[in-house]
Amino acid sequence: MMNNRIYKYFFHEFINYFLIILFASVSVIWTIQAVNFLDLVTDDGHAFTIYLTYSLLILPKMLTKLIPFSFFISAILTISKLEKDNELIILWTSGLNKIHIVNLIFRISLLVMIIQLFMSCFITPKTLNISRTLLKNSELQFIPSLLKEKKFNDAVEGLTIFVEEKNIDKEYKNIFIRDEGNILTKISQGSSTIFAKSGYLAENEKSLILKKGSIQKIEANGSVNIINFDKTSINFSGLSTKSIVEPKIQETTTLKIIQCMRDKSKNKHNCGRHREERKDVKIEMNKRFGMPMYIPMIGLVSCFLLSSRKDKKLFLFNKYIYLIIISLLILIFAEISVRYSGLSLNHTILYYFIPIGMLPLIYISLIKKFKYENLN
Repeated sequence: MMNNRIYKYFFHEFINYFLIILFASVSVIWTIQAVNFLDLVTDDGHAFTIYLTYSLLILPKMLTKLIPFSFFISAILTISKLEKDNELIILWTSGLNKIHIVNLIFRISLLVMIIQLFMSCFITPKTLNISRTLLKNSELQFIPSLLKEKKFNDAVEGLTIFVEEKNIDKEYKNIFIRDEGNILTKISQGSSTIFAKSGYLAENEKSLILKKGSIQKIEANGSVNIINFDKTSINFSGLSTKSIVEPKIQETTTLKIIQCMRDKSKNKHNCGRHREERKDVKIEMNKRFGMPMYIPMIGLVSCFLLSSRKDKKLFLFNKYIYLIIISLLILIFAEISVRYSGLSLNHTILYYFIPIGMLPLIYISLIKKFKYENLN
């Protein structure tokens, strides 16, 4: 019963640190990313609700990325807090075996590993795919974002817009529109160029009213047809930007990736026959299944902080520095090596062997280290 209360106390301390660090770091990074995503409104003309929903849908990706780092920091802070408050000394003198705490930390790391596996294999690809579909199905809502002074805006595929000046009355001067995809002017087949001395947005901001200009239409036979106008309206409703709408490999479901790896004859999006495409599929698969396996390894490494040797000067400070550096190197190695894991079968085997093979070695080292420190 006493041990169970100790384990629950340790677990609660760790979970508190873990959740605080995870959501604090996610909040900071999400805020930075959300600012960057403002381009979806200011440049691409998407609605603010689209921007906000898209920003929220990338949260699972950030959570997945930050889980290993948060686990590593939480383990260090939990042990540091218990050591600073002399709670660890009380536990050792009461007869608690240190290896029991090691086992507890290892079980917690397995739990966190399972959570990250679930996130990386199912939740993150699904939410990223939904976010891509959201952009694909959305239309331009903020036409003013296409009309920027002294800037060629090509946010819409096949359409380039340039405005020389915008005055205080919200009237645009010297407007140039290059319509290569027959998007706006459907007079005939072929590209067209529109010049206008001035223009302004309609009240619904779906149309651009142009005054005193011309439309130069290139016909299929190469001839140029010029149409002059005193006033005309260009309808921008229904347009979509050229934001990437095809799902990337990280937005593809795990089931489809597995099917792609099993059937090499497939030639679909994100599942091609070329060597480079197959490599990207393998890397993504290893990233989803391999990265979480490094969490138990970090958990066992952090257990060396349980060492109670305080007889050496600055030992307490040094052991934290050394273990923080080692843990960070493990995380960095995992991130770098996964990029090479798809080069060959040997690279893949090595990528998985390191965390799995190192676990028993680290555990045995901990048993030997604590053999003479434990009181029972």
